[in-house]
Amino acid sequence: MKVSLLGVALLAMAATVGFAQASPAPIARHGVTINQRRAHQQQRIAQGIQSGRLNARQGARLERREASIGRQEHRMRAADRGRLTRTDRVRLNQRLNRTSRAIYRNKHQ
Repeated sequence: MKVSLLGVALLAMAATVGFAQASPAPIARHGVTINQRRAHQQQRIAQGIQSGRLNARQGARLERREASIGRQEHRMRAADRGRLTRTDRVRLNQRLNRTSRAIYRNKHQ
């Protein structure tokens, strides 16, 4: 039993490392990439639902906003051969800022 759990843990860790090497993160000028921000906001939403600070409706609404930002990012990258222009990054960061504020407001009502 311990051997199989250890094997699963090693396999999961190896897959994570392999994935991280296969898809390098884009370089951000100010330290945090768009994808890192989106991942952190997803964690904040999940934590709020788990702790009970967000109800199901609030969580679903925030998740839809995050999904919309993801779709917009995908369209922007498709339009520019997989890259985000400076204007694209500004627009996405503005939307992420508004969503971040909404997460905070909903969690602290």
